Amino acid sequence: MTEVARITHWIGGKAWDGEADRVGDVYDPATGEVSGRVDLASAADVDAAVEAAHQAFADWRGSSLTRRVQVLFAFREIVRARRDELAAAITAEHGKVLSDAAGEVTRGLEVVEFACGIPHLLKGGFSEGVSSNVDVYSIRQPVGVAAIISPFNFPAMVPMWFFPVAIAAGNTVVLKPSEKDPSASLLLAQMWADAGLPDGVFNVVHGDKSAVDRLLEHPDVRSVSFVGSTPVARHVYETGTRNGKRVQSLGGAKNHMVVLPDADLDLVADAAVNAGFGSAGERCMAISVVVAVEPIADELIQKVTQRMATLRTGDGRRGCDMGPLVTRAHRDKVASYLDTGVADGAELVVDGREVQPDGQPGGFWLGPTLFDKVTPDMSVYTDEIFGPVLSVVRVPTYDEALEVVNSNPYGNGTAIFTNDGGAARRFQNEVEVGMVGVNVPIPVPMAYYSFGGWKSSLFGDTHAHGTEGVHFFTRGKVITSRWLDPSHGGINLGFPTQT
Repeated sequence: MTEVARITHWIGGKAWDGEADRVGDVYDPATGEVSGRVDLASAADVDAAVEAAHQAFADWRGSSLTRRVQVLFAFREIVRARRDELAAAITAEHGKVLSDAAGEVTRGLEVVEFACGIPHLLKGGFSEGVSSNVDVYSIRQPVGVAAIISPFNFPAMVPMWFFPVAIAAGNTVVLKPSEKDPSASLLLAQMWADAGLPDGVFNVVHGDKSAVDRLLEHPDVRSVSFVGSTPVARHVYETGTRNGKRVQSLGGAKNHMVVLPDADLDLVADAAVNAGFGSAGERCMAISVVVAVEPIADELIQKVTQRMATLRTGDGRRGCDMGPLVTRAHRDKVASYLDTGVADGAELVVDGREVQPDGQPGGFWLGPTLFDKVTPDMSVYTDEIFGPVLSVVRVPTYDEALEVVNSNPYGNGTAIFTNDGGAARRFQNEVEVGMVGVNVPIPVPMAYYSFGGWKSSLFGDTHAHGTEGVHFFTRGKVITSRWLDPSHGGINLGFPTQT
């Protein structure tokens, strides 16, 4: 039996030493055992973290850009050196395989590296002589305390989409990670401390909805960044903006991969399996729907099925291809869609409930699952299942494939597979989705571009990281300045003009 660890908050540069009124169980998904108990924050605990961030803001904002970048570079080197440790913590609580966890850390580091360029990113503009002896220039200043509310599926990468840019720009941070896999956030907090980040600039509070709601209403929280399901994203956006905060709230997804008849079907099959079942489908950018433009569906399904048969599901620490789902409740919810899909008339080609996992019987196992002949009115299509369930929708033409994608309420990511450049160019122009891949199944942009979808996949008008992230965590200010010549004189009550 694994020793049950206490997982607590990080406030003001150290682990919290208080007593929690409530705690939650944290599981090892590959065994089903409780591996830790996480303290769930009360409103007073959230207030303490926000106060620590608020008190640290003035000094951190006043620190030089050189000083901030030195801390970011040091943090980068520490994360790189301890990447395997961070990946192991992710696998132990989330369940994804170690290579996937290490990849998550690497993608988070890309944002840290982007944020190291903050001196250039914060440069303003200057116009000399807009009027007689009058100059105009612009600057960007930090907003204040930034709340980051992150999901369970990427306990390191998603917070790292936000806090490197926020901190580099001079803000302070309160992170509320998922209570399902909270330990990675504490490792990151310790790494920040080791890098020389002043106490209170980065804080972590664990909790559930009550902690989230307190952050959304707290008067000293000035910005909120959220990633999660669409209903919660809408709640976060509406509540946060109602309380006067700027909010970027990234919601759910139903990502389609359109396959045209001229596509390389071996490439497509590899991509569909990789993008559909990596991290057990618990990715907001996972491909969950293949839209096959006939007459290729039968051949494609055969190729996908062959590849699925080679996948090894099991403990992520054993070199398997796919790990368990994050909790038993989530596993059972995902598995329930298999019966629902069959009842609705879909053809269950591969049943993930029949998997023989390389792991303990108590793990939260569900193998890769494939449905064929899915239609857009079925719940396996309409719902964001967030598990290893791939659906094939058959359509006769490109136009109908485009209509399937554009009619969906989500608009996070999509991909088209084709060897026709004209068709690809038309698709990227016509599709109503925020991130598009051309023969790339998971089009997650690099850190110097911004991440975010359209429609019900995003609430607010600012995407994560990249230049949009810099703008979100700063406010613009324009200064009009005149330094008078000693020879000036006279009073003029007329309206000033550019002369």
